[in-house]
Amino acid sequence: MKEIKVEDAVGQVLFHDVTEIIRGVTKGARFRKGHIIAAEDIPVLLKLGKENIFVCDFDDETKLHENDAAEILKNICQGENLSASEVKEGKIELAAAFDGVFHVDEETLYKINDVEEICIATLKNKIPVRKGKTVAGMRVIPLIIDKAKMDAVKNLAGNEPLMKILPYKNFKVGLIVTGSEIFHNRIEDTFTPVIDAKLKNFGLQIDERRVSDDSTAMTKNFIDELLNLGMEMILCTGGMSVDPDDKTPAAIRASASKVVTYGVPVLPGAMFMLAYKDDVPIMGLPGCVMYCAKTIFDLVLPRILTGETLTRKDFVSMGVGGLI
Repeated sequence: MKEIKVEDAVGQVLFHDVTEIIRGVTKGARFRKGHIIAAEDIPVLLKLGKENIFVCDFDDETKLHENDAAEILKNICQGENLSASEVKEGKIELAAAFDGVFHVDEETLYKINDVEEICIATLKNKIPVRKGKTVAGMRVIPLIIDKAKMDAVKNLAGNEPLMKILPYKNFKVGLIVTGSEIFHNRIEDTFTPVIDAKLKNFGLQIDERRVSDDSTAMTKNFIDELLNLGMEMILCTGGMSVDPDDKTPAAIRASASKVVTYGVPVLPGAMFMLAYKDDVPIMGLPGCVMYCAKTIFDLVLPRILTGETLTRKDFVSMGVGGLI
């Protein structure tokens, strides 16, 4: 690039966006890359602090402009159900095209961000987002960057995009409310309305509901019954602690083909249980789900609703940040 005084820049082509910042009013490009500078632009540029202008004289065989580099970063990041903004001041943003859960290949992203002069910032991994939510922004730090560096970034990225949105699926939901006090109508069931409200946030409903006493046999029989009725997710509320009469975990174990975890490093919600009968998730929900605004259930439910099969490793990794 060559630096010239702004008064001598009439007729020159801007090689980069010129940003205007007015506190509380605007922050954006006052002049775009490619703008041909006119005489009336000179006072404006001076007010923006541009006493000198840089014009292009770089080797395009070995160098890339920030906008072109941002396009490369977009191409390695943009996966399923993500839309991209136009490049603006050397930056591109990705947004969710559908409601769903945001996924990013963290390990590969760490390696790419470790390359000097590369910047890719995202939301936290595997969190629910609404359609239109910005999930990532990317740019390079300098105005001009070596092509070789961007080639190295592409090699690190591999063939699969780093980011995607997994949309929610429809599920038939079965609910089993446990507790002799509810079974015998001694108290009102206040758990079902909480579950119903959480499901409605995803356009779902409770398709089948059963009330069980505290016996392992009755709860297991209801789980099996709901499975036979074609439920695609089963939720069991109550009876999840370590008290001798809390037998819901035993009932889930008896019906499931695989138990992923009973107990998670998340508070509130440590007594949560996830198991599967073939590919049908069965969850045991501790009492905190009924009276706490956010618990482990709010972390797990969106991911289950995308069809993701969770593993023990997924839960172990929740410890950092698990104090909700």
